[in-house]
Amino acid sequence: MSENENPGKPKPVMEPMFLPGVENNPQPGPYADAVRMMRAAGPEYPQIWNMFAFKPEATSHLARFTQEIMREPAPLSPGVRELIAAYTSARNDCPF
Repeated sequence: MSENENPGKPKPVMEPMFLPGVENNPQPGPYADAVRMMRAAGPEYPQIWNMFAFKPEATSHLARFTQEIMREPAPLSPGVRELIAAYTSARNDCPF
């Protein structure tokens, strides 16, 4: 039985990144604001957002790509695509 299948078992606390210089040096902008709000809300958040906050100019193409894939017209609705992503993340013990 995986951890996700045992609701009585506490989830582990998210480990810090192996790149403390990235995690601790966000640049001003929407991603830094989002990371700050998520940290205040709880211990788990998508750590890739630390990369987006650290180098927003280098990761802006990834944000546009993700939005295009998740939101453009397609046979699967955006909600179903989100559900697939959430399920995959849960199976990988990764917060979504």
